[in-house]
Amino acid sequence: MTERPPLFIRLAAPRGFCAGVDRAILMVERAIAKYGAPVFVRHEIVHNRQVVEDLERKGAIFVEELDEIDDPTRPVIFSAHGVPKSVPADAEKRGMFYLDATCPLVSKVHVEAHRNHAQGRHILMIGHQGHPEVEGTLGQLPEGAITLVESVEDANSVMPPDPSNLAYVTQTTLSLDDTLDVVNTLMRRFPAIRGPHKNDICYATTNRQAAVKAIAQECDMMFVVGAPNSSNSVRLVEVAAKAGCGAAQLVQKAHDVDWAALEAAVARRAGGRFTLGLTAGASAPESLVQDVISEARSRFTVAVEEVTVSSEDVIFKLPKALIA
Repeated sequence: MTERPPLFIRLAAPRGFCAGVDRAILMVERAIAKYGAPVFVRHEIVHNRQVVEDLERKGAIFVEELDEIDDPTRPVIFSAHGVPKSVPADAEKRGMFYLDATCPLVSKVHVEAHRNHAQGRHILMIGHQGHPEVEGTLGQLPEGAITLVESVEDANSVMPPDPSNLAYVTQTTLSLDDTLDVVNTLMRRFPAIRGPHKNDICYATTNRQAAVKAIAQECDMMFVVGAPNSSNSVRLVEVAAKAGCGAAQLVQKAHDVDWAALEAAVARRAGGRFTLGLTAGASAPESLVQDVISEARSRFTVAVEEVTVSSEDVIFKLPKALIA
């Protein structure tokens, strides 16, 4: 029997599900248990196909817009990313019973936007065009009240209506370092700009990026388990590359890994130790990470070391309608 080549896996911690994702998934499961199937969900509850497909098997039906719901008597749940104000208003107009799974940390950004708008400030939002969280935040206020800033280049060129009366908020799943560059640019151009009382980038994004930074330099390659439309997962790939692991890549599941390429890379390290970094975005279940490790064990002699940079004990409460 041919001896399997050695592979050392550095497993980043924390990784995977955050409290907002846990809460959103549990809300769909509890709603199905309490009200029966089907329960409709507007947009992917979180950005992960396995999660969506698991919930579909339990009785959830995912739609893009409320007008796709053929039975308005059934409950509808809004995704963890948040929705524009027009969505619950539309649901009420249609007589629908709805539950809002918006992450409380995203709701915090909405509150900040409302407060600054009420105080007469124009708002600059640092985020990515088209992301559901950004669309939800932009939709909290009248059109034109918020200007989206996606990059340092945008921050250098944006021309707000009143440069002396500004505030900024950010998408919760951005790269900390990239966001700091944008914020510093805005503060240089607009010294009076008001920021949030506490960083808008959520604790889970912060912790997962810190864990990736802790292992990146020692990794020859890194896999970030997550979906291509998951902002926080894509940011982890970028953070890994900037922190010293240029061969970082996003994989949705074990089946998507280019195992032949990994085997070839390990073989080129004949006699030396090849280190694979492994982590997961905040919407990726731990089972997908373990599937990657299991598949690796079928091809290599694997040693795993978990590197923990922080612990998490955050829990977000369910809405009262689902507690009884």
